Amino acid sequence: MGAEEELHLIDLDGKDLSARAPQLLSKLPEGNYSAEIQRTTVETNTDVVNTLDDLRSELLRLRKGLVEVARPEGLGIAAVGTAPRSDFSDFELTTTGRYGRMQEQYRLLVDEQLICGLQIHVGVADRDLAIEITQRIARDLPVLLALAASSPFWNGADTGYASIRTIIWQRWPTAGATGPLKSAAEYDRLLADLIASGVIADAKMAYFDVRPSSHAPTLELRVCDACPVVDDAILVAGLFRAMVASAEHEILAGRPYAPVPPPIHRAAIWRAARGGLSGDLLDNSRHPRPIPAALAVQSLVERLTPQLRRLGDYEQVSALTEAILARGNSADRQRAAFAERGQLADVVDLVVSETEGASGGVVPDAPVLRTYRIRAGDEAVGLGGHTRPVYADLVESFRAMGIDDILRAEQQRDEWIAGHGVTFGVEGYQQEFAVDLMPRIISPHEWAALSAGLIQRARAIEAFLRDCYGEQRLLADGVLPSERVVDSPGWREEALRLPADVVRAPIMGFDLVRNEFGGWRVLEDNVRNPSGAAYAIAIRDLLDEVLPDLPRPPGLLDPADALSRLRATLLANTGSDPVSGMAASAPEAGIAASAPEAGIAALLSNGSEASAWYEHKTLAERAGLLLVQPADLQVRDGAVIHVPGGERIDALYLRLDDELVDTVDGSGRAIGAQVFEAAAAGGVVLANAPGNGIADDKAMYPYVGEFIGYYLDERPLLESVPTYRTGDSAERRTVLERVGELVTKPVDGHGGAGVLIGPDASAAEVSARRAAIAGDPEAWVAQEVVSLSSHPTFVGGRLQPRRVDLRAFVYVRGLRAEQCELAPLALTRVAPQGSLVVNSSRGGGAKDTWIVTEQT
Repeated sequence: MGAEEELHLIDLDGKDLSARAPQLLSKLPEGNYSAEIQRTTVETNTDVVNTLDDLRSELLRLRKGLVEVARPEGLGIAAVGTAPRSDFSDFELTTTGRYGRMQEQYRLLVDEQLICGLQIHVGVADRDLAIEITQRIARDLPVLLALAASSPFWNGADTGYASIRTIIWQRWPTAGATGPLKSAAEYDRLLADLIASGVIADAKMAYFDVRPSSHAPTLELRVCDACPVVDDAILVAGLFRAMVASAEHEILAGRPYAPVPPPIHRAAIWRAARGGLSGDLLDNSRHPRPIPAALAVQSLVERLTPQLRRLGDYEQVSALTEAILARGNSADRQRAAFAERGQLADVVDLVVSETEGASGGVVPDAPVLRTYRIRAGDEAVGLGGHTRPVYADLVESFRAMGIDDILRAEQQRDEWIAGHGVTFGVEGYQQEFAVDLMPRIISPHEWAALSAGLIQRARAIEAFLRDCYGEQRLLADGVLPSERVVDSPGWREEALRLPADVVRAPIMGFDLVRNEFGGWRVLEDNVRNPSGAAYAIAIRDLLDEVLPDLPRPPGLLDPADALSRLRATLLANTGSDPVSGMAASAPEAGIAASAPEAGIAALLSNGSEASAWYEHKTLAERAGLLLVQPADLQVRDGAVIHVPGGERIDALYLRLDDELVDTVDGSGRAIGAQVFEAAAAGGVVLANAPGNGIADDKAMYPYVGEFIGYYLDERPLLESVPTYRTGDSAERRTVLERVGELVTKPVDGHGGAGVLIGPDASAAEVSARRAAIAGDPEAWVAQEVVSLSSHPTFVGGRLQPRRVDLRAFVYVRGLRAEQCELAPLALTRVAPQGSLVVNSSRGGGAKDTWIVTEQT
C-alpha cells in the first residue's frame, strides 16, 4: 500500500495561501515530492509499504521533509481539503503545458482548484479483479469521506459542509462513480471513449472515486479530503485496505451483490460531504435510510473485523476509530476553533499545528467531562468530552465544588426563587421559574453578528408595520398579497388610525436557535409583547447571590443595564426623551446611556392574572415605570391620566393578554377604547401598539427576508428556519405528505401551544394534525426540524446536555440602524430531557446568559 497527500502552503504571518511551491520543490527529492495544478500545493508520494505503522512513518517523514524547507521561508503546511482562509483570487497555475491546456479547456473548474485530497493505494495486481472490487466497495466510500472531511471553510466563510472540497471536486466531468463495469477491458473502453470525446486528455484525468491506478498495479481511493492528523489518514487507509480484502474474498467465494444505483451513491456521498461525522449517513441496506454517522462507522468496522484481524490491523483501527469518534473529524475541530473567537486565523493555526505535529494530533488542554452524554452540536463540550476553552474555568469551578455543594447551591437557588416570587403563569396558575446553575456564554463575535442581524430584522419589521397601516406600498407592488395582511389574525382595523410616524414596535423579541454546525437561525419573531427580559435580569441576580465565586469572564455585560435603555426607548417617540435617536457607540454597546429621561412611561398589565405578572412588576419597579392596570387610567382632554397619582402618561407600554380596544376595567368601563382614541389623536404613545400581531403571525415569518430586501435593499444577515405556508396549495401538499417529519404550529399560537414536532409525535397525533391543516390551511405553518444545539445542564448534581434556544431583544427608536440596539441581555431557555420544546409553559427552564464583549 501507499499514499499520496496534497498539502497547502501557508504564509505563517498572513495565514493565507502561498504560491511558492516551485521554490520548495527545487530543494526536495523528485521521487517523493511533486507539483500540483496550483502553485500553492505540494504533493507527497510515499514509498510502498506493507503495514499501517510503516505508512504512518512515511507520512510523518515526508511532512517533516517539507516542513524543513518551508519553515525557513516563513511557510507552514496544512493537510486539509480547503485552506480556511483561501480565496478565489489565491489561485496561481503551475506553469506546465499540461496544466495550461487544462485551464484553457476547463476555465472556472481549474481556477477553483484550491483543494487538497488524500489518495490511498492498495496493491491489486489483477485489473479485472480491481474493477470488480471497485463496484463492491462503492457503498462504503461515504463513511471514509465522513472520517476524512476537513473542508468546512471556503472563500472565507463556513460553507455548511464538512467537505466542500467534495462538492467542488464533483464538478469535474469524470468525478464520482464509474457506473456498472464488468472487466478491465470495459473500463479501458470507457476511458478510450472519454478521451475520444475530447472531454479529457488522458487516463490520468479519470477522477473517479476509486479507480485502477494509471501508473501502478493498485486500486486508488480518491474520495477523501486531506487529513491534518496523520492517524486519521491511517484509519482511512486501514479501512480501505480491509474493504478491498473483503470484496476480494466475496468475489473469490462467488457471492452475489447488489450494485448501488448511481443516484443513490451520489446522494450518499453528498450526505457525507454535508454532515461528516456530525450528521447522518446512509445505512448499508438495499433501500438506504439515514443513521447517525458514528453508528455507520462502527457498523463498517464490525463488518470488516475478519479482514482487519487477518491483516493485523484490528486493534489499531479500533483504537483510531474510537479516537476520531471522540474528538471529531477535522471539520468538527476547525469549527470548534472558530467558535472561540470567530477568527479564521485560529483555524489556520490549528490545521498547521495538527499537520506538522504528532501523528495522534493535538491533545486539548481542557477539562474532560467523562460521564457527559456527548452529542454533535454541543456548545460547551467537544466530542471527546473536552470542554471548550471558554468554559474551562466554569467547569473546573463546579468540579471543585463537588456534587454535595452543587446540590446545596440548587437548594439555595430554589429558596431564592421562592423568596423573590419569580413565577410564570401556566393555565391560570403561577409556577416557580425553573433555573439551571450552569451559565451559557455568548462570545463577542457571536454577539456582534447577532446584533447586526437582529437590528436589520427589527428595522424591516418596523418598516413593514408602518407601511401596512400606512401607504401599503408593499401590497401595491405585489410583494405580498393583500389578503395575507388584512385576513391575518393579527390585523386590527383600528391600527390604521394611529399616527404614521410613531414607532409601532419599540420592543421586539426574537427566538434564535443554533444547529449542530453552530449556525444561528431565527426561529420566531415576537412583536406583540415579548417576555423574558425581567427573568434574564433575575437569573443574574440569583447567580450573583448563590454562586458569587463563579469565575466571570472579562467584558461580561450586566443585564440590568437594559432597564434604563428600555425606559429611554419607550419615551423616545414622545418628545420627552433628550437622547432620542442618539447613535450607538458600538454594535455590542448599543445606544449610549444617558441621564434619566423626562416624561412618564407606564406599563399597562392585566394584573396578577397575567402569565408574566412577575415580569410586569419587575420591569416597572426597576426601569422607573408606573405599573398600571385598566382601573388606574382615565382619559381627560385627550390625555391619559394615572388616577392614583394624577400624572399624565406620555408612553404606555402594553403588556395586555387581550386587545387594547376590548379592555374594560372592573366596572365595565371601556377604558381601552378611550386610551386608544387618545393615542390616535397623539395624546399618548402606545408601545407595541395594537395591530402588531400581523408581524407576530407565524404565517408572516417566511416573508421577513423579503421585507429586508424591499425596505432596506439589503440581504438578510441571519437565516430563517425553512418554513412552509400551508395556505399555499403547493406547499400544503408538501406539508400534508410530511407532517410526521416537520414541526407544525398554529399561526397565532404562543408559548409553545399547539406545536407538534412530527418525528416525536404518535401516528394518531400526526393524523389529527394532518386533518386540522387540511380543514383550515390558513391557520397553520410548518417548519423543518432544527437539531437545536445543546448545553450542559445540572441533573442530580451532574452535567448532562439539554437543548437550548435564545430569546434576544431589540429596542427600536426609529427606522435607521443607529436608532436601534440589541438589548444587553438575553434569555436562554432549556428544554426538558429528550425534548426540543423550550417554553416554560411546556416544562422548560432557563439559565443565565453570559454575553461577553471585546475589551477596549
